[in-house]
Amino acid sequence: MSEVFVRVALDHPLPTLFDYRYDASAPVAPGSMVSVPFGKRHVVGLVCEVTDHTEVPADRLRDVSDVCSACPPLSEHWLGLAAFAADYYQRGLGEVALPALPQALRDASRWSRLFAPEARYRLTPEGRAALPDRLPVRASALRKLAQALVEADFLLAADARALHPKAIATLDGWQSDGWVALELIEAAAVLPATSAASGADLPSPRLPTLTDEQATAVEAIRDADGFAPFLLHGVTGSGKTEVYLRALAEILAAKPDAQALVLVPEINLTPQFESAFRARFSALEGTAIVTLHSGLAEGERARNWFAAHTGRARIVLGTRLAVLASLPNLAIIVVDEEHDPAYKQQEGLRYSARDLAIYRAKQLALPVVLGSATPSLESWWQADQGRYRRLTLTRRAVAEAVLPSVRLIDLEEERRRGRASVEGLSGPLIAALKTRLERGEQSLVFLNRRGYAPQLACDACGWVAGCPRCSAYVVLHKPERALRCHHCGWEARIPRSCPDCGNVDIAPMGRGTQRVEETLASAVPGARILRIDADSTRRKGSAQALFSDVHAGEVDILVGTQMIAKGHDFQRVSLVGVLNADTALFSHDFRASERLFAQLMQVSGRAGRGGLPGEVLVQTRYPRHALYHALARHDYVGFANSTLAERRDAHLPPFVYQALLRAEGRTLEAALAFLQQAAAGLTGIPAAERVTVYDAVPLTIVKVMHVHRAQLLIESASRGALQATLRAWQPVLRSLKGVLRWNLEVDPLDI
Repeated sequence: MSEVFVRVALDHPLPTLFDYRYDASAPVAPGSMVSVPFGKRHVVGLVCEVTDHTEVPADRLRDVSDVCSACPPLSEHWLGLAAFAADYYQRGLGEVALPALPQALRDASRWSRLFAPEARYRLTPEGRAALPDRLPVRASALRKLAQALVEADFLLAADARALHPKAIATLDGWQSDGWVALELIEAAAVLPATSAASGADLPSPRLPTLTDEQATAVEAIRDADGFAPFLLHGVTGSGKTEVYLRALAEILAAKPDAQALVLVPEINLTPQFESAFRARFSALEGTAIVTLHSGLAEGERARNWFAAHTGRARIVLGTRLAVLASLPNLAIIVVDEEHDPAYKQQEGLRYSARDLAIYRAKQLALPVVLGSATPSLESWWQADQGRYRRLTLTRRAVAEAVLPSVRLIDLEEERRRGRASVEGLSGPLIAALKTRLERGEQSLVFLNRRGYAPQLACDACGWVAGCPRCSAYVVLHKPERALRCHHCGWEARIPRSCPDCGNVDIAPMGRGTQRVEETLASAVPGARILRIDADSTRRKGSAQALFSDVHAGEVDILVGTQMIAKGHDFQRVSLVGVLNADTALFSHDFRASERLFAQLMQVSGRAGRGGLPGEVLVQTRYPRHALYHALARHDYVGFANSTLAERRDAHLPPFVYQALLRAEGRTLEAALAFLQQAAAGLTGIPAAERVTVYDAVPLTIVKVMHVHRAQLLIESASRGALQATLRAWQPVLRSLKGVLRWNLEVDPLDI
């Protein structure tokens, strides 16, 4: 046996690699997963270097316990991507690389089960003739299992168990009867049964005729050579998805082993994207599609990741975590709704999936497509500078579909004229909803606040229900008869009277989606009303089921939060009503207007997509505000250019680069003191001379779960100077004491 040493990245805050001794006849390569002792535990790490020497004393060296030989090593390019993310976002390599792997792979005790030969079952000719006709009519689970065997070429054991609790025993019995044949296949050849698209599964789709603008965009993406960032700016309903589908089809057909990565901002958008991609690529032989997002079961996520890692999955569709998936033959990246804040991770490694997608495309010299009706101002500015190529779709793809008209309802004018409103719903909006109901059309009412009411208050003494653990009010959830904190999850029953003065006339203040749903039931009698928000979609698969009801025409009025505002193709919606948008106009966050405009443009785009005339009614007390006038004209370009001019004058991103240091302490004084010491620690760092340091301040929500929070903002006109400062600052920050936790965020979105 030859002795070598491996340098291993572990999921640990220390930004260092750990040396271990490896004695084995089988070679180990960088990118391999290993099990190693760390303290009193055994943990999974990632080999980053293999060397024949080490500076660690022999008596302190420990041996590698196990190597995951069944999983091919991660590629050099993937390790380079993880190293870049660790360096740019100021984290240890292990804190980036290990969380990017499925949880099942980070548990060495599960390796033998994950990579064991997989059992799969096929129907024999005798079984195809016998099943499911010989099964009892009422045996629905058995018949579902049999139907799955009939429809698929094979059925994996894991998929069979999901259909019937005693599936394996049943299949073994059918095998004895000669109806089913059992095969064992290697883990590398396993794909989830739902991921393999074949011509037998779905009919070959009829391709829609491309508009001239769509054809130009597809041609540009197809003919791209090397690194080519595209900003696909298309109005809502302009057929951006069709551009993605055509471009991917041409690239995958030209390169038999090529892979594509498609990112969407939210889990609830994956089902409709997955359906569209399966329908389109059903006829492309050898194309397999898998999804990667946090809503998958751990085993399913591991299988999908492994299919991508081994190159068997040619299209990977996922949320932000998928940007760090291992794809050895990656040929194109698509980032849909690239402006969405959901692409920025807010815990652990605070990375931007959009920005990492661009870096990954540059690293591998391939095209990346950023699509949006309302691009982020950062991306728009990059296109203005010529760094991204702008592709524009100015009209909707369906010939008879036009952009909806936007009408502003002046709530102050309504009040002055004595026009009646019902619980925040103006008379014109209620009348428009009734008109659509009479026509058999669908309407959408948008309010980006869930719950019944944001506050419960007492008029007599001024008491407002607050969270005992946070410096925030609790939200009233009437159907559950509960008060709930949306920051820490604290929950209590609704009190019968004011706890301060005993007044029984406590009342809700403001309104959320639950209250709007209740109001609509009385204001628009006979309407079938459906609410979609985080409360109504808690169970797995519930969001997909609710959206299916909308598409099937079983809903007259859809009420919801931002979950319904983007990406969904509601063919029968002809009216959109927007409530309570004014709150974002005067926010302390300089990005609030950009987010509001994008949100309103996106939700407005749900109307009139199927050829019906669309109308958008926005209730506001500020109808003369420039943002609303740009919205009424569907003028994103004008809004973007004027907002960028304001940002340039105010020295705000994208014209400067920022980082945010947050501290959490048992008291606010402790958190602020830590940040003041941290600011003092910048003295003596040469690059810090080009950095502006602002005063430490409390966060807007100061206390969460009894922990007080504060922040320190630093910025620079030079990205290089900021990065050099952060690198030199890290040892100083690690030497400071006095707080529970601190974290450093690069390119923060919430300040």
